[in-house]
Amino acid sequence: MEFGLDTFGDITRDATGALLPQDQVLRNVVAEAVLADQVGVDAINLGEHHRDDFAISAPEILLANIAARTARIRLGTAVTVLSTDDPIRLYQRFSTLNALAEGRGEIILGRGSFTESYPLFGYDMRDYELLFEEKLAIFAQVNKTGALKWEGEHRAPVSVPAIYPPAGPGGIRSWIGVGGSPESVVRAVRHDMPMMLAIIGGDPRRFLPFVKLYHDAAEKMGKQFQPLGVHSPGLIAETDEAARESAFTGYKALHDRIGRERGWPPITKQAFLSEVEGGSQYVGSPETVAQKIAATVRALGLQRFSLKYSAGTTPHEDLMRSVELYGTQVIPRVRELLA
Repeated sequence: MEFGLDTFGDITRDATGALLPQDQVLRNVVAEAVLADQVGVDAINLGEHHRDDFAISAPEILLANIAARTARIRLGTAVTVLSTDDPIRLYQRFSTLNALAEGRGEIILGRGSFTESYPLFGYDMRDYELLFEEKLAIFAQVNKTGALKWEGEHRAPVSVPAIYPPAGPGGIRSWIGVGGSPESVVRAVRHDMPMMLAIIGGDPRRFLPFVKLYHDAAEKMGKQFQPLGVHSPGLIAETDEAARESAFTGYKALHDRIGRERGWPPITKQAFLSEVEGGSQYVGSPETVAQKIAATVRALGLQRFSLKYSAGTTPHEDLMRSVELYGTQVIPRVRELLA
């Protein structure tokens, strides 16, 4: 069982309530990752976005910086928007990171929950599905063989005997991020990749059909079972009340901002608390959060749980305390509950 922490570099507020500049947020993310390594967290994953409310657009740069300051923590993305990236360059960036970090790099590949990267990098949203399918096939081939022979619709044919620098035997550890599409579940199995379920709302047990499909598809295709993970939001403080107050303020700012773009109503305190108590917000004291994580791990049969610990504008100081409590109290307690 592995335990990770995820962040998108959410733009946080300082003690006066002012939003921090993005450069400071990026430095704070590095500090949070270094602390995570020190307190025993297994993985830190940085999400790629291209918006003014998230600071991380180039996760590999931060991960390389973190690699130089840490000893054991795995260094990954959450997610890499493969549809608007170059799969060969992605492989090269992570094979380079792997060399520097002695094999600690990993990637979660996905299409992302935002679409800003499509116009930014000159892609057509009408090619949403085909772009991901083709680029995933290219990446999977390169990652498995270290070479590439490809002919498709969205790039010129290519045939090269090797891609440099090589990632080494086994390639780069790569997951497929799944938000709720059965097709994505089957795709993960087809490419022999672990699956990371993004469960950001509702009872996590509602994803049991996806877990069953994951295992059934592997059996039907004759594939070896791969690890299964879950990414969900949360925040930890000394008490349930302190965690709920801090998380709600930051989460509401983020939720309502995105809601104005997508036509959602503003979130109420009652709706938020309902998610905390019966949904997929892992917010509370160390014991509360540990009990909830353990229940999810048992229900879905997980091999990794990743807490998206950055909650909108929640201050860096609260995030640092959450990281510390996750590593020193929550993870050991979950292991104890699962033993």
